[in-house]
Amino acid sequence: MNPACRLCAAPLTRTFVDLGMSPPCESYLRPDQLDEPETTYSLHVRICERCLLVQLPAHVAAEEIFTADYAYFSSYSDSWVAHAGRFVDDMAARLGLGAGSFVVEAASNDGYLLQHAVARGIRVLGVEPCGGVADAARALGVPTESVFLGERTGTEIAERHGPADLVVANNVLAHVPDLLDFVRGLRALVADGGTVSLEFPHLLRLIEGRQYDTIYHEHYSYFTLRTAAAALAAAGLAVVDVEELSTHGGSLRVLARPGEQRPSEMVEKVLADERAAGLHTVEGHTGFAQEVFEVKAGLLEFLLTAAREGRSVAGYGAPGKGNTLLNHCGVREDLLPFTVDRNPHKHGMHLPGTHIPVHPPERLAEVRPDYILILPWNLRAEIAQQIAYTREWGARLVVPIPRLEFV
Repeated sequence: MNPACRLCAAPLTRTFVDLGMSPPCESYLRPDQLDEPETTYSLHVRICERCLLVQLPAHVAAEEIFTADYAYFSSYSDSWVAHAGRFVDDMAARLGLGAGSFVVEAASNDGYLLQHAVARGIRVLGVEPCGGVADAARALGVPTESVFLGERTGTEIAERHGPADLVVANNVLAHVPDLLDFVRGLRALVADGGTVSLEFPHLLRLIEGRQYDTIYHEHYSYFTLRTAAAALAAAGLAVVDVEELSTHGGSLRVLARPGEQRPSEMVEKVLADERAAGLHTVEGHTGFAQEVFEVKAGLLEFLLTAAREGRSVAGYGAPGKGNTLLNHCGVREDLLPFTVDRNPHKHGMHLPGTHIPVHPPERLAEVRPDYILILPWNLRAEIAQQIAYTREWGARLVVPIPRLEFV
């Protein structure tokens, strides 16, 4: 039986891209787990022929992924924290947010964004289901409730705390298997005259930039503005404005409000760009599998050539996207002996599937590799600055996407 579309319930019969089997991208392993069996799930992404939502069936329940052991902490990226600070400044100015306002963030992580609103004296509430990162947010002075947002929990929060002037949902829309319940939760939280702000990777940029490593089990949906607007409309939220961002390889920041609204010219512009790229038709989504092959071929050719020439390679970063890439390409310790990451929660762990060990960044200076493969390529500028010292021994930085490039 074919899975059903999570937006319109039509059967999903058409493939967008099939990346085979892979373990959940955030299921890092302790050394004592390396000889145990690992569960893998399909990364077969389909497109709905009725509503055009590109999506991955919920093979892994959100409750299994976003647990107390979930190891993603937003604050370990300086550029992302700065991005959040600019967002709060912009929204405060645009919406007139102040001491009498109330801001709620869904999937608020470790308080990376709401801390900026707290600093302005704005009343805030985080909604974060992962216990460990929620604790980190509370330590920053960000009140946080550890629940998944849906229509029921959104209604309960609004009844206890009042409706929000601004509801933020950055990089979470793709992470919810029950899409309609989530957007209804957003509507339940926001005041009738309030604003919902969402950021999510733009499918148009994913295709243009060959960003197939952003496909993993906790990303259930891949949105255009058209499909995101359709999802929001199902909950009575209308898109009023959109901004194109460089984050995560190219994202959209969408502002929506309850009821009927007149969209800005920018909304029409982005929709026109999608239409010109063919993304308002099923046929316009074809051909991505060949682009994926080109990325895979380029990375493997580089790693194999380096190995044959006796040159050493280390990784930088242990992001979820890197695990999709390395597992799809079949890269293991023989080609990439280790990677490093700033997140201490990942130190001493091993990447899922590939079992590549994760060390602190100081390991680079100890080993002095010839090449450093940047796995979170969307942070290449920030990372290049952080490890500028590696030039002392002539290390070259390499990014694999959209095509292999030496920085």
